[in-house]
Amino acid sequence: MSTAVLPHDEQLRARFSELKPALTAQAAVIEADRCLNCFDAPCTAACPTHIDVPGFIKRIASGNLRGSALRILDANILGASCARVCPVDVLCEGACVLTRQNRKPIQIGQLQRRAMDAFWASGEAVPVAAPGTHKLRVACIGGGPASLACAAELCRQGARATVIERRELPGGLNTYGVAEYKLRAADSVHEVEMIRRLGVEFRCGLEVDSAAALVALEAEFDFIFLGLGLGAMQRLNIPGEDAEGVMNALELIAAYKTGHLRELHGTVVVVGAGNTAIDAANAARRLGADTVYMLYRRSESDMSAFDFEYEHAKQEGVQFLWRRQPVAIGQGEHGRLILETVQAREADGKIEVIPDSQSAIACDLVVPAIGQSPLTQILQELRGVQARDGKIVADRVTGQTGNPRYYAGGDCVNGGREVVDAVAGGKRAARAMLKEAEVAHA
Repeated sequence: MSTAVLPHDEQLRARFSELKPALTAQAAVIEADRCLNCFDAPCTAACPTHIDVPGFIKRIASGNLRGSALRILDANILGASCARVCPVDVLCEGACVLTRQNRKPIQIGQLQRRAMDAFWASGEAVPVAAPGTHKLRVACIGGGPASLACAAELCRQGARATVIERRELPGGLNTYGVAEYKLRAADSVHEVEMIRRLGVEFRCGLEVDSAAALVALEAEFDFIFLGLGLGAMQRLNIPGEDAEGVMNALELIAAYKTGHLRELHGTVVVVGAGNTAIDAANAARRLGADTVYMLYRRSESDMSAFDFEYEHAKQEGVQFLWRRQPVAIGQGEHGRLILETVQAREADGKIEVIPDSQSAIACDLVVPAIGQSPLTQILQELRGVQARDGKIVADRVTGQTGNPRYYAGGDCVNGGREVVDAVAGGKRAARAMLKEAEVAHA
């Protein structure tokens, strides 16, 4: 597996400089020394993978970066990417006891990155506890964080795991859907390479989308893990949305991360107000768009994006249009688009249109970002696997579905949460499969 297919455009890299540059060696030690090493560690409890936060920080303070990284990797094999993309403000750092003293919390994410970057730079492989000791074979469908975590845990415990990914590169949204200024595609692929070295097999460019494909996998593998993520981006369902010049948020992010989109001009309108919408709006600004609007049918207080993401977007120069709803996309002059909108208001919990409130925005690109659709088609092909509201029903502890040979985790189960939640789900499922296999062969 190589990162050679990824862009190495210096101009693009400069445009997407990291939001939080890495700590220097000295700064990391100073920050680590601030940690109180709490015995009950609310930061660890707040982490879905329960990383031993005081433990890894203490090792940084003593100069043991390798030990720090191994402590992180024991809990979270995607510790490097999570250090960059986790909403630490509302997880580990948000739980830091220093906040109760009106003091700045420990920069846990930055310290985690310091340890993981040093581990990467060393070229060392992640230790494998018992290579080749299990005959268990597991197929992980989908190449995102849940499947990567599941496959890595299986191989670390001596089983064999194969990740099957429909796209050219594994990594899921870490590779294709996370803003480049948070996590570079090359860094995601680097992390995947580290997992491959554990013994995980990758089959990319292969889509599992039929009953026949599932039957073939059942004949080859003992268990199947479903790390399918969510479905396609939701459509606006308005006239003209299939016009040239309309590109959904995940398409836009994937296009510039893989080098297929290098610049934008004029006016861009992003429809939606979630974290992905903000990532797309910020990207449009950094790609050169003169004006970027975020259009949302509800109020500022109703947006689903984190507060710190909203503040960042304002700093990037994104402009927000509240209580505005798109109704049609038409063609304007010189190849531009006309986004027709109406004012909206909320009454009894429902959105209603204000009469005679039409207005139009002349723009060059419309970016729908109103969430991803639940899984539909493949769920109909999964025998014995139950679904509810487009999500796979799985045991909260083991990840096992109604079909005992199928386990699931990540967004296809939780409906779309954080990378760290997917990692936790994948790891739990791997351990449950290992336990099931041991019982079966006892």
